[in-house]
Amino acid sequence: MNATTTPSQLKVARHSPACWRVTIDHPPINVMGPPMVSEFHNLINALETDEQVKVVVFDSMVDGYFLNHADFDAGLDDLTALPPGPTGLPQWPDFLVRLTRAPVVSIALIRGRATGNGSEITLACDMSFASREKAIISQWEVGVGMVAGGGPMARLPQLIGRNRALEVLLSSEDIRGDQAEAFGYVNRSLPDAELDAFVDALATRISRFDKWAIANTKRLVNTSLPPDVELGAGWDACIASLGRPAAQGNIKALLAQGFHKPGDVENRLGYYIGQLVG
Repeated sequence: MNATTTPSQLKVARHSPACWRVTIDHPPINVMGPPMVSEFHNLINALETDEQVKVVVFDSMVDGYFLNHADFDAGLDDLTALPPGPTGLPQWPDFLVRLTRAPVVSIALIRGRATGNGSEITLACDMSFASREKAIISQWEVGVGMVAGGGPMARLPQLIGRNRALEVLLSSEDIRGDQAEAFGYVNRSLPDAELDAFVDALATRISRFDKWAIANTKRLVNTSLPPDVELGAGWDACIASLGRPAAQGNIKALLAQGFHKPGDVENRLGYYIGQLVG
């Protein structure tokens, strides 16, 4: 399909000029392929240039999934052929770096699986809030012989400490909302029935404040961020890892069990990764 016929996978709602909601909507399981990466790239261009927006909230329309892993049905060449962004990084890490540095407050509202890319956008956001009952966060890549491409090796140690970061990355285990809160992976986990109202109230409150004060406070907090080159190194390692026989074999084994489509493998990915050998 060309760009004129492909449905948008990111729905942008401007609840007010100052407060935007970006809803990820790529059923059935919110995998991320090159078209979605391009949409994220267009979004960050808009966020950086709009003088009125102060807050952006990311959520999902797809039941059970916030943002999932890469689309393994898409050609790798289609992803690597995307031109680099203004940072010089490929478009996905470029988006993540620019989101963190944008003069706009970004909030992840996590309901469902945030696997791989979903975890990475959570780490790039300024704040994140998870459904206690329904959120599952996962950096699953090591379990199939890959390296994550969106910078969790650079970001997680600063957020939750080196040892816990290694537990998350090397176990490739599913992390539920309450454990994510205990680790400091998310700001808070809340009862699912309270999550939307809490995030809406916080986003609305911040959107009423002065943008100059918001942007400069964020800029000064950001002095502790890892350098962009660390995210670039992670991306290069990820692309190289995709061609390894170990990764290819493990992904093929998961696909044979039902990976990449609705069902038990996607719902309990941490469990199935733990059953792989080698």
